[in-house]
Amino acid sequence: MQRRLFLASASAAFAQQKLPLQDFEPRSMLKVKQTALEGPAFPVIDFHAHLSWSAQGENGVSLTGDRKFICDPKDLLPVMDRKKIRTLVNLTGGYQEGLKQSVARFDKAHPGRFLTMTEPAWALAKEPGYDKKQVALLEEAKQNGARGLKVLKTLGLYLRENGKLLKVDDARFDPMWDAAGRLGLPVAIHVSDPIAFFNTTDRFNERFEELNNHPDWSFHGRDFPSNDELLAARNRVFARHPKTKFVALHVGNFAEDLANVGAALDKYPNLHVDIAARVGELGRQPRASRKFFEKYQDRIVFGTDAVPNGVETPQQIFGDKLYDIYYRFLETEDEYFDYAPAPVPPQGRWQIYGIGLPPTILKKVYYNNAAKLLGLKTI
Repeated sequence: MQRRLFLASASAAFAQQKLPLQDFEPRSMLKVKQTALEGPAFPVIDFHAHLSWSAQGENGVSLTGDRKFICDPKDLLPVMDRKKIRTLVNLTGGYQEGLKQSVARFDKAHPGRFLTMTEPAWALAKEPGYDKKQVALLEEAKQNGARGLKVLKTLGLYLRENGKLLKVDDARFDPMWDAAGRLGLPVAIHVSDPIAFFNTTDRFNERFEELNNHPDWSFHGRDFPSNDELLAARNRVFARHPKTKFVALHVGNFAEDLANVGAALDKYPNLHVDIAARVGELGRQPRASRKFFEKYQDRIVFGTDAVPNGVETPQQIFGDKLYDIYYRFLETEDEYFDYAPAPVPPQGRWQIYGIGLPPTILKKVYYNNAAKLLGLKTI
């Protein structure tokens, strides 16, 4: 009897605790090397930042070229100087008057520190003669200082005609791709999202918390194309326009499958990729990532997807900690560290490892590859 009472008392003392998953913040007990870098080994071009946005209409389609600026250059320059960022590229610069505003605010006010890309006029895509209008807008954008063309995932996931999604390789856009090549404007293209966004948001989805917090980010169970369909259409564009240089953002939108990205790089010599917002994926497969960087060292550009005031997601907030993580991933062989400055997990519950690239590759990734695409002098 006494034994039964003791066991019951012990069971009560060690009763299972219930802890909400969002409150679970485990602290690693590993004792591993932590390298504090003073800065990157070479000056940096951040090829992927967002300093302005346009007014958004139905399904996220930009209605006008007008800009909503989310920062002041004077607030960015101190961070850029501390982190050795020589040039920041604003991908979402708009078109027409919006582009002029962006170029004046950043590029002309601080020569060499900022470059701006233009965007397609998606609101005109349904109009007769759109192909010629879009080419004319690109030519105008080039004259007004645009250094590239940014294609948001509006194309492929949101842009519709009579309720039906327009395909990435729709023929009406062919003149736009050709014009970008003729004008020397690299195309920064984003047509998909992490593969988990196309899967059911359930207990098997490694990004459950992220998708549970942002259910509108999920493309599962609706009339969206699959990730494979989106990338196949995008690849057909690469093939049809060999004289146009494309930068497939976010490690070609498939950082979870580097073999797939490598196959595209092998097949399309006009293709580059950036690493923006994907060190979380690259850093958890360090051996494969190191081999990927070694093989494609001339076609990978540095980017962060930084947003100065964090209007996107916490892991994109522009600041010292964001850049420190990228530099640590690229330059050190540190183990098991956070992939974002935001509380873990902004994407999923994992840590990352550094890949310790040599100086010859770092110089290309940090600066020279982007410099060549943007028509700048290399270092």
